[in-house]
Amino acid sequence: MALQFIGIDSDTGQSGSPTAWVDLENADIVLQSYTADEATRAQCVENTAPGHAKGIPTHETVIRVPVRLVAMLREACDAAERAAL
Repeated sequence: MALQFIGIDSDTGQSGSPTAWVDLENADIVLQSYTADEATRAQCVENTAPGHAKGIPTHETVIRVPVRLVAMLREACDAAERAAL
């Protein structure tokens, strides 16, 4: 796996920083961010996508991405599209 670093949340200091990368082998966007609290997870379970079972599968999680990362996510999307070509 070859990850391209896109950016890190400038407001979080040296640890626990939400970060974005792009996997150059399959163009996936890889995110490190805050674990969603139980209230957020419950809302995600209640607002399940149409046609999907309720719940969060054991191989998935819910994260919160701070708005400060929006520009980095746009950059990550652009990098992912380039990697997919």
